[in-house]
Amino acid sequence: MEVVFRKLDGGRHCGWTAHLPKRRPVPGSIMNVGTKRPPHDLVQLGVEAGLRLEHGFWGCIASGARFRSMPARRTGPGRAVFRDHRRALDDAEELAGLHVAGWSAGEATPAGPVLDRLVAAWWALPDGGELTVAWPSGAIVAATVDA
Repeated sequence: MEVVFRKLDGGRHCGWTAHLPKRRPVPGSIMNVGTKRPPHDLVQLGVEAGLRLEHGFWGCIASGARFRSMPARRTGPGRAVFRDHRRALDDAEELAGLHVAGWSAGEATPAGPVLDRLVAAWWALPDGGELTVAWPSGAIVAATVDA
């Protein structure tokens, strides 16, 4: 899966779209972004990739889950993903908070190298730019400045 993060409204907002093989693009939510904090969903992807968490937020999306905050319709198979991985999903959110806090404070974390790359690429984007990230590796596929 590839996820395209878009910098919107002078960097005050971020939107994303997930592109799964052989499926329609999955639009994500639009989130507020501060001038000092990168988008939550981008750092969540960084932590899940850095820690190799298979069934966190991004792993669940790759498996067909759709969250209420997303405009995509929820399906029976997607609801089964939640049911089967609820604990792992909750754990991934908690771990992301811990690792991002440590990383922000300059502490070493296994997610740090991925977070460093993703966040630096995000800040380098101009308004309207797009950052394409591969899941589950967290590798940057492309950074487009003229979106």
